[in-house]
Amino acid sequence: MATTWHRLAPSFIILSSIIWIDLCSSTFFSAVADPLRRPMVIPLHMSSRNYSIDRHVDSRRRHLQQSKLTRAPNARMRLYDDLLSNGYYTTRLWIGTPPQEFALIVDTGSTVTYVPCSTCEQCGKHQDPRFQPDLSSTYDPVKCNPSCNCDAEQKQCTYDRRYAEMSSSSGVLGEDIVSFGNESELAPKRAVFGCENMETGDLYSQRADGIMGLGRGRLSIVDQLVEKGVINDTFSLCYGGMHVGGGAMVLGRISPPPDMVFSHSDPYRSPYYNIDLKEIHVAGKPLKLNSAIFNGRHGTVLDSGTTYAYLPKDAFVAFKDAIIREVHSLKRIHGPDPSYEDICFSGAGRDVSRLSNIFPDVDMVFSNGQKLLLSPENYLFQHTKVSGAYCLGIFQNADPTTLLGGIVVRNTLVTYDREDDKIGFWKTNCSELWKRLHFPGDSAPPPLVFHDNNVTNIEIPHVPAPSELPSNVLPGPFPVGFITFLMSISTNDSNINPNFEELGRIIAKELEVDNSQLRLLNFTTKGEDYLIRWGIFPAASTNYISNITALGIILRLKEHHVQFPERFGNYQLIDWNAEPPKKLYVFLFLSLPTIVSLTTLLSWI
Repeated sequence: MATTWHRLAPSFIILSSIIWIDLCSSTFFSAVADPLRRPMVIPLHMSSRNYSIDRHVDSRRRHLQQSKLTRAPNARMRLYDDLLSNGYYTTRLWIGTPPQEFALIVDTGSTVTYVPCSTCEQCGKHQDPRFQPDLSSTYDPVKCNPSCNCDAEQKQCTYDRRYAEMSSSSGVLGEDIVSFGNESELAPKRAVFGCENMETGDLYSQRADGIMGLGRGRLSIVDQLVEKGVINDTFSLCYGGMHVGGGAMVLGRISPPPDMVFSHSDPYRSPYYNIDLKEIHVAGKPLKLNSAIFNGRHGTVLDSGTTYAYLPKDAFVAFKDAIIREVHSLKRIHGPDPSYEDICFSGAGRDVSRLSNIFPDVDMVFSNGQKLLLSPENYLFQHTKVSGAYCLGIFQNADPTTLLGGIVVRNTLVTYDREDDKIGFWKTNCSELWKRLHFPGDSAPPPLVFHDNNVTNIEIPHVPAPSELPSNVLPGPFPVGFITFLMSISTNDSNINPNFEELGRIIAKELEVDNSQLRLLNFTTKGEDYLIRWGIFPAASTNYISNITALGIILRLKEHHVQFPERFGNYQLIDWNAEPPKKLYVFLFLSLPTIVSLTTLLSWI
């Protein structure tokens, strides 16, 4: 399920056109919307095919294929964005020859990967330029055939996705080379994907370019790679914790840590990834519930594209009451939005690492007796208006399905072992995952550096995230005197001017520098677009920026770690430069609150 919806009606039956193509063995939906909360969404399935039989045939074929794979390569990919600020996590995918880059929401509830097409008549402004088939020498349309819906000219297969909150995506199906980044040992492969010709609703307004479908179905990127015999039939996701964001994804098999806990996942139970949940314990005490409550409708569904968690009514009431009893010393307060009756508590303090001393642990107990421990960050979100206050991130679902979104698995490595029909959970620091997992055959090649028009571009090497960044990727051995970077910002409303002072604070925080180090050098406007050049200068106590610090800043810029609130629109990094310190230099600048217009203010003596 792609992202999350604010608050919809209690439950839905989605009526929609669905991809109907012989590549697709299951057809199902998930809601896409803004980064808040919504209840479970129930899909309609295509009745023309027998889902259970298809899955059984697929499963037998895959097991035969997997028996031939010993040490298959995998694709290691970083995750970006933040679950509660953005409502989703994205990864970077490259499509075409030469490759065109996209930020895609990782979604285990969707089966199709799609990006905006250059021919799109109604697509919003997203993080990256649209895909241009004409610029890719390896692009091929999926030609119209009896087993797919076709475009008006009866030349190309089409897809159509419509979602509960009235957003939609539709377009044509194409095939091209898909690349997974420099940290992946998996070579680029051909894959079928959707090229959007129309977006509506939240799909139109979201910052991310599109969706990376990881669900069960032959259009899923996982299924396609498995069909080609290039990866084992498994993948893993690891979401960063509260205040951290980011994370990691692995397409293919990894060696499970010895203390990973597993639940059976029945592929015939529903088209979604489900687990066999039997009990929930709060502070070591089981909730007084019949275990059948977690087996209603679609069972207990694990969905990476949903932000929060949703329990059937009786389970939610029991859970809520148990938490309230354990934190009776805290003050109950209203939630950040008075429109909703959130359950919030103040007085817990701002130190997230101490929340376990105040809020109880929660255990999810599987039918095999193994337990998944939920720390407070796995069921709480931070109040946005009251410091030191937190709210329950688990809500009531009017539908009998139990839906577990990304909040439940923050700082948890989740392995979707489709080959053995099980899902594993391992508590870990997801921002340091590469340092904690062992990958056989890893090497550490030096970073790749190339120059283009005096702008240095950094290619991330195929290595786990290092504890110290290499210092030899900047031009020359000199310490850095200052860094400048140019970004283009596209606002959603030409009548709204960005607050540069607030924007500067956000950028400084995202780049992990002091506010005083970031200066606005100049900007120009054209319609709804702003072209802004910023400068980052040494801290007051030093005369230069170390290579390691500078590289960290540049990588965060290059990897789109800088995330803006929705009201600021979308941005693109145009270029950056690192310069050595001068013996004497003078920078003239205006304080951000008083800027009316700027020209280039940098002059050298």
